[in-house]
Amino acid sequence: MSSLEEQIKELEDELTKTPYNKATSKHIGRIKAKIARLKDEAVNRAMKAGGGGEGYAVKKSGDATAVLVGFPSTGKSTLLNKLTGTDSAVAAYAFTTLTVVPGALEHKGAKIQILDIPGLIAGAAMGKGRGKEVIAVVRNADIIVILVDVFNERHFDVLIKELYDAGIRINVPKPDITIKKSSHGGIRLNAVGTLDLDIEEVRSILAESKMMNADILIRGNATQDDLIDAVQGSRVYIPAFIAVNKVDLVDKERYLEIEHDIAGRFGTPPLMISAAAGFHLEETKDALYDCLGFIRVYLKPHGGEADLEEPLIIRRGSTVEDICNKLHRDFAQKFRYARVWGRSVKHPGQRVGITHKMIDEDLLTIIAER
Repeated sequence: MSSLEEQIKELEDELTKTPYNKATSKHIGRIKAKIARLKDEAVNRAMKAGGGGEGYAVKKSGDATAVLVGFPSTGKSTLLNKLTGTDSAVAAYAFTTLTVVPGALEHKGAKIQILDIPGLIAGAAMGKGRGKEVIAVVRNADIIVILVDVFNERHFDVLIKELYDAGIRINVPKPDITIKKSSHGGIRLNAVGTLDLDIEEVRSILAESKMMNADILIRGNATQDDLIDAVQGSRVYIPAFIAVNKVDLVDKERYLEIEHDIAGRFGTPPLMISAAAGFHLEETKDALYDCLGFIRVYLKPHGGEADLEEPLIIRRGSTVEDICNKLHRDFAQKFRYARVWGRSVKHPGQRVGITHKMIDEDLLTIIAER
């Protein structure tokens, strides 16, 4: 065990033993910030040792990229083949020490790239096995499918911890925290809404990163962990769901037991599937589509009829500018205004600007300079 890992282990033990209350909150914040800093150091060291880690990112294609994360032999290849018709053996991309198998799924008009990556192992975030390359691909994805099987369903705890240690936050919105360093004046904390953190906790967390002067703005509530994540700055926020494979190999009682157990600990029920038997594959496609928050926008040429056959697939919260960029980079540069029909506007054909947010099934006309 490296000295970094030993330090992390000692601090984690101390954290477990320290009861949380108002008197200890400052001390706990400092320990958590230190653990986060050391873990980031370990991950960065592993990335550097592997020649840059992040360079292993796969070229994205389609409307979004999903990645299958699991331990070896949970059935990731079978699931990829069944969802996309890809033959793993034929379509492998080889990276120095990493093989990523891509497949393409078309569902409800959306093109979803699905990546099968080598099995994650315990300690991957710290660079064990092919951890650094695998983590780099996961960090670049739009959605994570955590795949376990009926014989190892408790593995999902380890997988989630590995993702967390690698700075990947699943199914949580990015906290609205702005940190501006300054040259003097100490730590100034401004909050919009109710905030449970006090200035002493904030100071102790920032002190761990040698930040003594800064203006902090927090909108909405935030925990110590949220603030630590904002300070570290290398976090990614990705939606995810759990799928339990090989459910055809257990009886109904065990099936329900696993489903109930994971739902209780993860917060939402897992998808119970059998890739080999084709059980719940359509539900898996729907879960990918829904989790990615896709919406459909129909394009209407100026003075013409809308194309209602082939909608443009975009992510929820997308603006007219996002659509311009997706269609052609010139659209955003030459944009004059747009007209929208649908639920995102008050009246049909309303004139809107480039920052207007679209809603599912809106019709859009873009007027650009010729």
